[in-house]
Amino acid sequence: MNRRRFFAFVGLTVASLLLAIGLPLRSVSTSNLVAQSNGSLLVSTAASLKEVMEEIKTNYQQSKPGVTINYNFGASGSLLQQIQQGAPADIFISAGKKQVDTLEQSGKLVAGTRSILAKNRLVLIVPKSAVGVTSFFNLTGNSIRKIAIGEPRSVPAGQYAEQVLKKLGIFEKVKTKFVYANNVRQVLAAVESGNADAGLVYRTDAKISNKVKTVVAADEKYHSPIVYPMGVLKQSKNVAAATDFVKYLSSEQAKITLKKYGFILP
Repeated sequence: MNRRRFFAFVGLTVASLLLAIGLPLRSVSTSNLVAQSNGSLLVSTAASLKEVMEEIKTNYQQSKPGVTINYNFGASGSLLQQIQQGAPADIFISAGKKQVDTLEQSGKLVAGTRSILAKNRLVLIVPKSAVGVTSFFNLTGNSIRKIAIGEPRSVPAGQYAEQVLKKLGIFEKVKTKFVYANNVRQVLAAVESGNADAGLVYRTDAKISNKVKTVVAADEKYHSPIVYPMGVLKQSKNVAAATDFVKYLSSEQAKITLKKYGFILP
């Protein structure tokens, strides 16, 4: 049997099988099969994960060159709102539990894909050249005129900051000094530039900057647990690839990268 007749025979055999089980011929195509393992993913993720997620993407795509990872970085509350309003996303990673709870309770997460990526600590930072600030209580002094925090309605770091300041009993004394930012990286930038005399960010944010210094870490009993929950969204057009990437984020290789950037492993 020559090559042409052989391939014709194979084609007819496959067609006969498909018809025998009642499937239309157009239901199976090479592009559909490839899409199961390849494709493009959009990950909506907390701004505080920017550097570590970029490195994780590089590592992942070395073993999965057919998958393209794109990120949408922002405040967790804002990202949640975008998803609720129909913005495209395959995976959501929040800097707070509440946002992912909302999606799960409304049935928008693929069952069994939710897990904790990492944990973090909240710290008080000041410009590198600042002197005289040794504790949260110094924030009430006249030398501190502006305190940058995330907008509590959309930024988990801002919510944690308010919780800490209230527990310490100084919230009412310092709230007039607040400069609100749209995400935690804007808080960092405000302190770096001197537009704020102090700020509350995650330990990992302070770690990437040589323009600020950490004064003190907040006692964890003064705020809700700082965790990064994640999950695959039902609206994803490539659930298989999204689920595989989420599994990779819990792998030993990903954990090494997270630890390198100062994140606490779950």
